[in-house]
Amino acid sequence: MLKVLFVINPRAGNREGGRLELLISEESREQGFEYLIYRLQSNSEEENIKKEISDFLPDVVAVAGGDGTVNLLSKILNGKEIPLLIIPLGSANGMAKEIGIGNRTDSALRLITEGARKKIDLLTINGNICIHLGDVGLNASIVQRFDNDPKRGLWTYAKHLYKELFLIHDYKFNITLDNEPLKRKAVSVTFANASKYGTGAIINPLGQIDDGKFELVIIKPFPKIHLLSITWKMFIGRLQTSEFVEVFSCRKAVVQTSKKTTLQVDGEIIGKTKEITVEILPQALIIITPQPS
Repeated sequence: MLKVLFVINPRAGNREGGRLELLISEESREQGFEYLIYRLQSNSEEENIKKEISDFLPDVVAVAGGDGTVNLLSKILNGKEIPLLIIPLGSANGMAKEIGIGNRTDSALRLITEGARKKIDLLTINGNICIHLGDVGLNASIVQRFDNDPKRGLWTYAKHLYKELFLIHDYKFNITLDNEPLKRKAVSVTFANASKYGTGAIINPLGQIDDGKFELVIIKPFPKIHLLSITWKMFIGRLQTSEFVEVFSCRKAVVQTSKKTTLQVDGEIIGKTKEITVEILPQALIIITPQPS
């Protein structure tokens, strides 16, 4: 019988959270799998989860939480042959949306036996595993505000976005892309394994999570009158056509800033830094996705 280890973050959002364990029980009977539930109390339980995997020997690990929780399990399963199923339970669920799972908990659970297995890339950003997106500048500052706010959800994110727009800072960056140097002034630099934020905004229209490359997306300083145009292009997948945006595909990048700036990885604040090294880890993780249509 198929064995599934569920790692649940009860602090991640509230979408169907109260029903999740009941749904798991129902699906285990319908699909015919054995399961064990591990309830995450913090993001510092890596060794405990590894022990559960070693003891239970699951065929599938399912993670129910937001992007930070997904990141933790990606780190644990990096390089292993155990597939990861993402069950959306957080406020953003960027990676779940990226692979076509969306926000439906019940639909995600059906993928345990009905889904496809797919190998995808990961990134390392200053030694931190990244499955989705990392960045410095504007979005990282918004994430930091969001992280310090007891309220969750997209409206809270939008509130901090609005506040941050009046405080936009630009930075000077010295960048090396696969040994090719360049200099840029920018308000944001994104290291994108995937293509979109949890809001649905497409920051990286070129993004493919299994192509052995990542994209460096540079948003240059822009007059505020162009904000609506840039935002619109993000939501229709045409950001790369903006005169204030550059997108580079590469396998390694070293980014140095003129002053310390906040770095975030998969929605988690790493801290302030003046140098970031990003490298691709090709085909490093197996995930479960909906069957190709």
